[in-house]
Amino acid sequence: MKPVTHAGSLLAPFVLALAACVDAPAVRVADIAPTGTLRVAIGVGPAASAFWATRDAASGQPRGVTVELGKAGAAKLGVPMRLVEYRNSGEITAAASKDAWDISFMPQDAEREKFVDVGPAYVVYESAYLVRAGSDIRSVVDVDRTGIRVGGVEGTSTSRTVAKALKQASLTLYATPDAAVEVLGRGGLDALAMGRDALAEFSRKMPGTRLLDDVIQSTGVVVVVPKNHPAAREWAARFIEEAKADGTVRRALDGAGFANATVAHPAR
Repeated sequence: MKPVTHAGSLLAPFVLALAACVDAPAVRVADIAPTGTLRVAIGVGPAASAFWATRDAASGQPRGVTVELGKAGAAKLGVPMRLVEYRNSGEITAAASKDAWDISFMPQDAEREKFVDVGPAYVVYESAYLVRAGSDIRSVVDVDRTGIRVGGVEGTSTSRTVAKALKQASLTLYATPDAAVEVLGRGGLDALAMGRDALAEFSRKMPGTRLLDDVIQSTGVVVVVPKNHPAAREWAARFIEEAKADGTVRRALDGAGFANATVAHPAR
């Protein structure tokens, strides 16, 4: 007796393949990387984080989480990658309208959404205070006092949050983390506000400084594209969601030394 074959069984692979095509629409490279190369904007600083890349001591080339995600994005798109370096996330945002880059990653911030289109987060990002050696500051409440000098990095979501929160302390903004850290190190600042991961690295290099437990801001580091590029935004969002699901984000974080960092949940 011949085995009975159900029509549904024969159709199942075809239906699944068709569904996959619907879920993953065809991508026009020109919509994502119009120059034929994926230009990835990154912030390069002296301390690594889920946002900040640093320079390799031997080659001088940038390395870090955003570099690895940029490589993965270019590979998925099937084009070469070119890194476009900036001193901070504010500079990346300011360059969004200048056809200088195609995709970037930065802490989510409502102010930036005037200039970039935002996709899903790939990691949870916390900001905190690093206080100078010898300071009597023990909590975030102690920071906002008359005479306390706070530093931040220009154009960052952390600096905007701090500017709104401080009523008595003074806030000075610097173009780069290096400049702010140098002033903190010589006692010209009492506290520095930045991402916790980068501050933890600074603290290890600066004896006597202390990283406060209090969280200034908790947000996600998101994928972004320049404003009014809907096809690019759709592709970037799909890329990040797949990178979270297939372990690409986890490997990038682990490889950069952030094994305890939390990968963001899938976007709803």
